[in-house]
Amino acid sequence: MPLPRAFFARPTLAVARALLGCYLVHDTPAGRVVGRLVEVEAYCGARDPASHAYRRTPRSAVMWGVPGTAYVYRSYGIHACMNVVTERLGRPGAVLLRALEPVEGIGLMRRRRGGRIARLLGSGPGRLTQAMGITIAHNRADLITGPLFLARGRHAEPIVATPRIGISVATDRRWRYALKGSPCLSR
Repeated sequence: MPLPRAFFARPTLAVARALLGCYLVHDTPAGRVVGRLVEVEAYCGARDPASHAYRRTPRSAVMWGVPGTAYVYRSYGIHACMNVVTERLGRPGAVLLRALEPVEGIGLMRRRRGGRIARLLGSGPGRLTQAMGITIAHNRADLITGPLFLARGRHAEPIVATPRIGISVATDRRWRYALKGSPCLSR
């Protein structure tokens, strides 16, 4: 069952930590794919100079919208990256999904990723979206009612907080959360 909207309508940092161990599910015409989230990064809107919402633009306007909405954008003009909109309506925030552990539909993930070994299928934001069949067309998708959703999960592993990667400002903020020891983390 999809996580309820109230799960996402909370402070971004709390949602980011709570997403670890949850399942990203995508029901596609080719089949269902499921991955367990092992790494995420928080972006705290107008107070975070690394966030796309630091300045409101047509692209980042989705981050001010309904919590539990997908914010998918193209990184470097190549890779789709998926974020989950957080906070209450009108207050921007999002969590970037950085890495997952494949759980179901691994054969389909391998076909999408060119036959990679399981631990590399979703180990990075671009790899994650490719393996899960997520494209720019999923931008603004409702993650509560659609075929793309997040479901409750668990984890026994400790959570580690590290500086975010792939950014040039606010690099000291330890808003990258990961399940310690997962072989599926991004590099």
